[in-house]
Amino acid sequence: MKSLLVANRGEIACRIIRSCRRLGIRAVGVYSDADAEGLHVRQADAAVCIGPAPSIQSYLNIEAILDAARQAEVEAIHPGVGFLAENADFARACAAAGFVFVGPSADVIALMADKRAGRAHAVAAGVPVLPGYDSRDQSDDALQQAAVELGFPLLIKAAAGGGGKGMRLVANYDEFQAGVAATRREAQQAFGSSDLLLERALLRPRHIEVQVLGDRHGNLLHLGERDCSLQRRHQKVIEETPSPALDEAQRQTICEAAVAIARAADYDNAGTVEFMLDGDGRFYFLEMNTRLQVEHPLTELVTGLDLVEWQIRVATGERLPWRQADIQPRGHAIEARLYAEDPAKDYLPVTGRVALWRPPVGEGIRVESGVESGSEVGIHYDPLLAKLVAYGPERPTAVQRLQQALDQTTLLGLTTNLPFLRDVLQHPAFRAEGLHTGFLAEHFGAWRPPMGDVPTALIAATLAQWHSHPQHPTNQGYWRNNPNGPAVYRFRLPLLVEDSQIIEVRLRPLPRTAGQFEVTLSTQPDRLYTVYVSDQMGWDWVLTIDGYRQPLTLINQGHRWWVQSGTGRVVLEAVPRFAEPTQTAGKSGSLRAPMPGLVLAVLVEVGQPVEAGQPLVKLEAMKMEHTIRAAAAGLVDAIYCASGEQVTADAVLISLA
Repeated sequence: MKSLLVANRGEIACRIIRSCRRLGIRAVGVYSDADAEGLHVRQADAAVCIGPAPSIQSYLNIEAILDAARQAEVEAIHPGVGFLAENADFARACAAAGFVFVGPSADVIALMADKRAGRAHAVAAGVPVLPGYDSRDQSDDALQQAAVELGFPLLIKAAAGGGGKGMRLVANYDEFQAGVAATRREAQQAFGSSDLLLERALLRPRHIEVQVLGDRHGNLLHLGERDCSLQRRHQKVIEETPSPALDEAQRQTICEAAVAIARAADYDNAGTVEFMLDGDGRFYFLEMNTRLQVEHPLTELVTGLDLVEWQIRVATGERLPWRQADIQPRGHAIEARLYAEDPAKDYLPVTGRVALWRPPVGEGIRVESGVESGSEVGIHYDPLLAKLVAYGPERPTAVQRLQQALDQTTLLGLTTNLPFLRDVLQHPAFRAEGLHTGFLAEHFGAWRPPMGDVPTALIAATLAQWHSHPQHPTNQGYWRNNPNGPAVYRFRLPLLVEDSQIIEVRLRPLPRTAGQFEVTLSTQPDRLYTVYVSDQMGWDWVLTIDGYRQPLTLINQGHRWWVQSGTGRVVLEAVPRFAEPTQTAGKSGSLRAPMPGLVLAVLVEVGQPVEAGQPLVKLEAMKMEHTIRAAAAGLVDAIYCASGEQVTADAVLISLA
């Protein structure tokens, strides 16, 4: 193979391009209008625009991608992860157009993409499945009757879904109807089908997946398992291999079951068979993903294989050169997904610009990233920014290396889950391997971001402003009669909703010591700091406060300052001395869109009384569904949005009287 088109974006596109470059294959990227300056576009040997920002008009547009492949004169198309990666029609279209599809056959994709067919296939292969309902009768009455017969808790799942999307856990019958409606909406939006299936939910299960790899000559292997139990919204956050939950006998049994399912489907190329593991060590088939997984670097680190390379080799007809006994994973690998989201606000996706991205380096550390300093994170795509992976000879070393990597990572300019990941890895239950799919909800349901060193951040931002606008010490920014008076700077902590207090920082140069200052804070009126800048190079400062010398990173975005020191990150907002006039006033009691998105459903009517916490609007943003709830009891006074409408960030959706 000489050339290949990567029909994807972000970190997975960069990952595939890297393997192509190592193999001497010309890699062509594709991009939407929103991704014209994307990292994957610049890393590719060439790139073709495939349409506007919405994925349905670009990354999900089969004809646009095939046209790009023709224009670039490539031989093959790699679908990556997500978008069209498990779309049988796309695989068929690639073959019909004369391109090699880097993945399994379209028939296998179609078989395993239908979760009903996948369950039946697992049963035929002798692999246990959870009790469930997978009939073609999709009426509400049929689903309700099945739910009563199965009992609760239940998982409502998109029949055509995968990857954790289109899934709801309902604890009782009262939640069932709303769960069905929400899952239908999400399934239709994500997969083009509103068909559902029901499965009995396990309490505190593990999520175990097995990596399989086959060729077109009947050879099929497993490459070990991965534990993906740490999830939010049924989306994986931290994964590791091998699973701490399995002994060698269990590992062999579950891996052999995965191979049996794949072999019965006549599977070739890379794929993943997923299982749920209960507290007694019994496992049940969940689904099969007929593609590369986001967490594939874990398997690569413990086996030494390049899965993308072997996807390409198998797609061109090569044989796998190993027997099962030749695959001997060694060591332990663990991965953390770095998302643009706010875990303190129900993992709400976040948009904005990456002001500074500096990934960690070190022994056993691997970083997969699709962003760089200056990258824009928009509303149209998944909020995954990067994956941080650590390897060690055993689990404690791998975990410690990942912890150090998270501590060394600098990502400033927008809210991310970086401090959340740090706290998860430090939790005693995580260190003790007490993992299950409800772990984050159980231990981190009320999580709030830890606050870094606020006094140091205030002093640093003040000095930065002073150095940016040097002033004569007799006026210091505004006319005054006392020439030795301090300069006053005012800040607030914008990410603390409950704290709107304005903090004043008073800075006065020491007259006989060049470069040194005395600083006082309004929050510590009796404390006098002696400060000077020991060193400064771009964003990196070394600040000495009362003799304590420490490095920090300082970034400015308009009125907002991001300060990262050894104790964590602090976000400050500089408050102008005179308030800027506002253009418009908000409507009393209004509920606003937290970010740009598509209104999926309005759940109330004008004049309807509502209780605190009651769902009012369903909003889809960054491939996730979000619920806008009433902050307090009241009466719906007005509705300013409608189902199917695209709204901007901070747009008024509903006002309550």
